[in-house]
Amino acid sequence: MSDGIGRVETQRAVVFDDDRPLVLESGARLTHVEVAYETYGTLAADGGNVVFICHALSGDAHAAGFHGDDRRPGWWDNIVGPGRPLDTDRFFVVCANVLGGCKGTTGPGSVDPASGRPYGLRFPLLAVRDLVETHRALLRQLGVTRLLAAIGGSLGGMQALQWSLDHPGEVGGALVVASSGRLSAQNIAFSAVAREAITRDPDFAGGDYYPDPDAPADTPPPQRPNRGLALARMIGHITYLSEESMREKFGRRIQDAVEPRYGFDVDFEVESYLAYQGQSFVERFDANTYLYMTRVMDYFDPFADRAYVGRQVAAGRAAGGGGTSYLVLSFDSDWRFSTEHAREIADELRSAGAPVTFRELSAPHGHDSFLFPVPEYHRTVAGFLDRLAAGRSVHAA
Repeated sequence: MSDGIGRVETQRAVVFDDDRPLVLESGARLTHVEVAYETYGTLAADGGNVVFICHALSGDAHAAGFHGDDRRPGWWDNIVGPGRPLDTDRFFVVCANVLGGCKGTTGPGSVDPASGRPYGLRFPLLAVRDLVETHRALLRQLGVTRLLAAIGGSLGGMQALQWSLDHPGEVGGALVVASSGRLSAQNIAFSAVAREAITRDPDFAGGDYYPDPDAPADTPPPQRPNRGLALARMIGHITYLSEESMREKFGRRIQDAVEPRYGFDVDFEVESYLAYQGQSFVERFDANTYLYMTRVMDYFDPFADRAYVGRQVAAGRAAGGGGTSYLVLSFDSDWRFSTEHAREIADELRSAGAPVTFRELSAPHGHDSFLFPVPEYHRTVAGFLDRLAAGRSVHAA
């Protein structure tokens, strides 16, 4: 593997304003939308080498490289960079923090221009389509009108799928990884419990736990619902791992002792690991964003109107670019979005007449497998992008 892309910077752009507000799928309007994004590589003269990364629930714009003196690279650094599947010697790679996010893009923690105070739960509910429209607005500012590919895992895969269905003439290939076209009752239930953990935290304060902009400078900031958010993360993280990976990482090993201490404090290594995950998460994420993003996923159902999907696929294939080709990937250890979810996506797309390649890959990491440098996974992604770049359609396998 190469040494990667080195130091990068997050940039920001205002993509909607008073003169051109964002009208959401709900009908609500946002009159100021700022987007945080990063780019890697060089945009080709013809603009034909753009790969857009759509991130998952807890991700952000910092997909690759390093910020400042940080020793920890971006969350998808193993797949982005010179010689890697998203090869920045060939592709111009863009990653943006989603609408509703908390890492530089307008979301519940942003100031509402109408009130001068953070939105909190007054921020409108979102749909995956709204996330996509914000990405598209950013690309227009960057002078990009068509993607070679959109790629994402989990919620990111939902965005790539929605983008390709609504705007098939804009997306040459959609790589939908470890994702779902419709959450199961079990998935919705996990998210519901996580949201309850947040909203029942005494410091949640109805979502208004942000500093008061009108408070005196020496006023201490309010407490945030860190306990609830940490618990939500712990619940979610359990579902992202496989039983095999947890057994190999932790087994029944005791933390910092030879024998059990027989109490209710942290005793097993897995307990310590989950506590660490929860604490580190509250240091970088916002509880309200967690609420909004999990609800976005709950309501996602792009194949509910099959007639619409069929018309869009047909229109895309009739267009000059030939529409969208799909790579749908699942991992055999992922029980959160199992292979059944991926097969349903592939079957729906094939029924609509889209060219689809489907693969179930072997990896031990559970749902999080899409974040790991699994060799066959990386070869599959690289091969699909190679074929797109060569201008060849990717047909069903």
